[in-house]
Amino acid sequence: MHRVRISLFVGKLLGGWQFTRLVPVTFLLLVSNCAIVFAQHDGARDSVQQIAVGKYGNVDDLLANKKPFAGEAESAFVKMLQAIAEEQITLAEEHGRLAVELGLPPERILVGPKELLSRLPADSELKLWATQQVKHQLVHGPMVGSITDQSASVWLRTLGDAEVTVRCIETGSSVNAITSDQADWTAVLKLEGLRPNTQYHYVVEVNETVCSEASFRTFPARGSAGAFSVGFGGGAGYVPEWEGMWDTILKRKPDAFLMMGDNVYIDQPERSLTQRYCYYRRQSRPEWRRFTSQTAIYSIWDDHDFGTNDCVPGPMIDQPAWKRPVWEVFKQNWVNPAYGGGHDQPGCWYDFHIGDVHFIMLDGRYYRDLKGGTMLGPVQKQWLLETLRESTATFKVIASPVPFTVGIKKGSRDPWDGFPEERAEIFDWIQNQRIEGVFLVAADRHRTDLRVNPRPDAYDLYEFESSRLTNHHTHPVVKTEGLVWGYNKTCSYALMTFDTSVSDPVVKFECVDLDGVTQNEFILKRSQLAFDN
Repeated sequence: MHRVRISLFVGKLLGGWQFTRLVPVTFLLLVSNCAIVFAQHDGARDSVQQIAVGKYGNVDDLLANKKPFAGEAESAFVKMLQAIAEEQITLAEEHGRLAVELGLPPERILVGPKELLSRLPADSELKLWATQQVKHQLVHGPMVGSITDQSASVWLRTLGDAEVTVRCIETGSSVNAITSDQADWTAVLKLEGLRPNTQYHYVVEVNETVCSEASFRTFPARGSAGAFSVGFGGGAGYVPEWEGMWDTILKRKPDAFLMMGDNVYIDQPERSLTQRYCYYRRQSRPEWRRFTSQTAIYSIWDDHDFGTNDCVPGPMIDQPAWKRPVWEVFKQNWVNPAYGGGHDQPGCWYDFHIGDVHFIMLDGRYYRDLKGGTMLGPVQKQWLLETLRESTATFKVIASPVPFTVGIKKGSRDPWDGFPEERAEIFDWIQNQRIEGVFLVAADRHRTDLRVNPRPDAYDLYEFESSRLTNHHTHPVVKTEGLVWGYNKTCSYALMTFDTSVSDPVVKFECVDLDGVTQNEFILKRSQLAFDN
């Protein structure tokens, strides 16, 4: 439960009271059961939240919300879901056909969320018609990720049970899998025996039919010096007019991209209907599919794709009961090299290397415990400290879903300001163990910033933050000590270009806007991340 303070015309809210000015009112909202989420929302997502809890009367009003607007096709699709839930099959078929005629990919009518779409009769005219419109059985993906200097993994989803094959053109090798409802008809297929820093082309087949062709590049040999780029960002609310961001990023051809949290806005962890709906509509976007089929994708979550706004779920593995099911859905929709400590210690933390740069991805939600003073939980924190100590990489990048910088969200305990002792423990560990080459990247704040955190007895810790990939909602640039620059005029992402082959290795930070224009940049040298003695 969250306490939200808003200014409203109380006369409007409470009926006959006639106030002529805005007054502050405090509400207690059960966010997991409420359609109102103030960070980023859209009428279609909010409507599905209501359908999931059987509250159908609010749908029309919510779909009328135009800021942001998910589109007429999406509205028709949601109305179809509502009609199915209310067992109005004829009406559902009318809305479904209209959705496709308005531009909805026809596979959306078939792929799900199946907990509602499965209620359509097997001989439904809508199902038969949509099936005729679908070109092949590959409905989502391919998405590449977990790339190393010798391997790469490919994620995909099929319409139903199918045999899938990923074939590497250059090597002639292939890998097979069977999709089923056990993993929501997804599969991850790993190509091995590849060479470092090499471009490969691959083909995806479903039931022996070629469905997709794309390419990727393997990473440089682990530990080797070289040049490459990595983008990152969070705050990817569903706004169709800004989905072109994925094509904008693709034009710069980063070797990898980090999805840093709030990758989709769900805000209903107890309802898989809303979770799957939010993933499916993004995964069906042609811009997203082009981008992820060619760019190594790595993801972590934050509050809106794990729980609810600013959620603090506590230290237990299976309490609240929705934690593990949300983790399972997350795993089904990404292609990460690991997911925390696996079944016994669920989460989304892991690390990976590109050449001689080490990326350490953190889970800031699953074990978050204000009473215990920990964002990471003891297992993940120990893993982080040991991983930092053992790393020999030139640059070590700590990726957090929320910023470390003090005062980044004034008065809030949601960033690392809510866990000052644990933050100090991590920073002191870097200092006491004399771990060089560390800088921070983060998301959560709906803009792109570069800040520096002064450390009087150690090198300063730079933090590059970006979290307005496609969001409608924007945050103002907060002027903290050490602010280098900030940008919030439109959607943007962060790009890091490394060159570790020069005598003093460098990383260039760029803030790139929706049109592909670099708005700000800064060059950080490895020598700035070293101890004096």
